[in-house]
Amino acid sequence: MKGRFFLGKQNLNSNSLALIVLIFGVCSALYVNYFVAATEVGAAYHYGLWSLLPAFITILLSWLTREPLTALFSGIAVGAFMMGQYDLTDQILIPAMAQTSTAGLLLLYLWLLGGLLGIWSKTGAAQAFADYMTKHFVRGQRSAKLVAWFLGILFFQGGTMSTVLVGTTVRPLADKAGISHEEMSYIVDSTASPIAIVIAFNAWPAYIQALIYVPGVAFLATEADRLAFFFAAVPFSFYGILAVIGTLLLSLNITKFSGKRIRDAHIRATTTGELDAPGAKPLSAKELQACDVPKGYHAHVFEFILPLLSLIAIAVLTFVFYGAPKINWAFGAALLISGFIALVKGMSLRHLIDGFGNGLKGVVLASVILILAVTIGAISKEVGGGLYLVSLLSEQLPFWLLPVVLQLMAMIIAFSTGTSWGTFAIAFPLAMPLAWAIAQSSGINNPELFMLICFASVLNGSVYGDQCSPISDTTILSSMTTGCDMMDHVKSQIVPASYAAGLAAILWTLTVVLFA
Repeated sequence: MKGRFFLGKQNLNSNSLALIVLIFGVCSALYVNYFVAATEVGAAYHYGLWSLLPAFITILLSWLTREPLTALFSGIAVGAFMMGQYDLTDQILIPAMAQTSTAGLLLLYLWLLGGLLGIWSKTGAAQAFADYMTKHFVRGQRSAKLVAWFLGILFFQGGTMSTVLVGTTVRPLADKAGISHEEMSYIVDSTASPIAIVIAFNAWPAYIQALIYVPGVAFLATEADRLAFFFAAVPFSFYGILAVIGTLLLSLNITKFSGKRIRDAHIRATTTGELDAPGAKPLSAKELQACDVPKGYHAHVFEFILPLLSLIAIAVLTFVFYGAPKINWAFGAALLISGFIALVKGMSLRHLIDGFGNGLKGVVLASVILILAVTIGAISKEVGGGLYLVSLLSEQLPFWLLPVVLQLMAMIIAFSTGTSWGTFAIAFPLAMPLAWAIAQSSGINNPELFMLICFASVLNGSVYGDQCSPISDTTILSSMTTGCDMMDHVKSQIVPASYAAGLAAILWTLTVVLFA
């Protein structure tokens, strides 16, 4: 029976099972706090297998209840109890929200992104852009998806910036073309971080190179050496390459490798016009799902294009001059330009503020989920989940097996914490020395190639885990900007992503066996 689980003669619905999982998690957390001693690992610690408990509870409850808010809060509570912090308000939530990074997320995704979407909805700019693209470029689902795929490649900075830019831009034309939200969220998500490690002219190499220094390894000795090493590994980013190819195939309506859920979503949207699955709860609120243009106001396509061009230009130029894109500047300028154009064209200030307020209301839930996701990721790191997984690799491994083991380790850490960059910081400083030690002990003829493969497996495994995690910011934002139910996005995306990850693992193993 759908939605029920059988246990002997009794059957439990998903809500009852979720309650049992939550009670188990709380009791386990209290047990860990009182009876399990932390194991020292360098300057940090972990609780062994128990270190994975907060992330495990969060992810399991997300799958059972399809309610990420409750699942995230439950995981936070379990992690806090493990650390002996029982005042969730004063010890966990308020300090988390007081962080500069958290305030930045609220400013960007609640005020700037929400306000921009609200103004575009009020002026009809997004709809005007969709109408223009439909008239001149989009002839159906395939061409609309190809536009989305191309924009994903174009915005190769990766991560949240690419996700928000592409999702916000393609949502109106995708809805007009009748593309299911599961397909569009997959295209947006899978051309964000994967393309950033393939077209790596962004902030990623500068950050990662600082994490991969290994004493005594000549080709990793200086910053220039490590940057060159990063770019030398790009051809071995098999998962990133395959993930981008997978979205291209889906954009061409080749769904053979997309998994049953995406195929069903494609058929549903094509035959019935329903963009969401029955019972779906899209993260995009109703305030952003329809235009509410004041009478007498006529939108022009440039009301969408000019703010978007300014957003891209500021992001790229600040990356060139400052070494990192100033995303707040970019979205802030786009918001001001959109508002200024509307006022010049005769929209009243009252209507403009009304649109801005509707935009804020439309992204409140997603913003709260995003903040809780960041908090649970920090807690998972605090209790040592990533360090525990890495410590499992302390024993000697066959050299040909190491890339796949490192890939799996990075996938699990990133899936559990919801962050690829956090996984890099945990995994690389431990994985790279391990790879070098095994290369030396195994007498490998081409140790640099072996190190490149191991590096690529951690890099790509981290991206996969982040991309598929229900507590990842890019997962949440892909769902929010495309109007998809978050768990529908997670469940539909994980199949084609896993196909790509599995094939990548085979290619890394063959490369090591044949050429290292």
